[in-house]
Amino acid sequence: MRRMRQWWASGIAAMALVTAAGCTSSHPGGTANLPGLPTAKIARKELAGLTVAPQGTMSGYSRAMFPHWAEQGAHCYTREKVLERDGTGVQHDAECRARSGRWTSAYDGKVLTSAAQVDIDHTVPLANAWRSGASTWTQEQRTKFANDLTHPQLAAVSADSNRAKGDQSPDQWAPPLHSYWCAYARSWVSVKATYQLTVTTAEENRLTEMLDTCTA
Repeated sequence: MRRMRQWWASGIAAMALVTAAGCTSSHPGGTANLPGLPTAKIARKELAGLTVAPQGTMSGYSRAMFPHWAEQGAHCYTREKVLERDGTGVQHDAECRARSGRWTSAYDGKVLTSAAQVDIDHTVPLANAWRSGASTWTQEQRTKFANDLTHPQLAAVSADSNRAKGDQSPDQWAPPLHSYWCAYARSWVSVKATYQLTVTTAEENRLTEMLDTCTA
């Protein structure tokens, strides 16, 4: 519970900083933009500390239980913040909507030149989170999870790859781009550790295999 309070407090502080920043910066896409991405060494340690348990049920679940996308200030919503963070040359209109830019999908390497082609993926899908512990959270906690700009939970990817993934865990689906497996496993483990979500045995084994692709 202490760690849960810590990430919750840090998340609120970080969201306040994002709000103050507005929609002004632009950065190239890639893993370097994923906030809070741990090293492989830290991810392995975090993975070892996760609770291994069978997944819970989908009883009571709906995407509406995880309100997104939240306003982040200056008319910017979470989706627009991630598009800005992960893209290059992103230009916004007066409502902070991305009107132009270029994005490289980390999952499959596709280059996208229209925001309409880009999905914002939840690294740990909302339904997976529900089955692994989020069903007991408050609405406020689920909103934070669905709009988390502090941890490596959100990434701009191709719509095709996001929809192929669905709510599957790494033992069921992995990014087609093998070179991204290391970053994907680090992201997944970090989010599950931060939010104290459980993993299945198959999920743990697959994450271990994916972390073994890391070169450092």
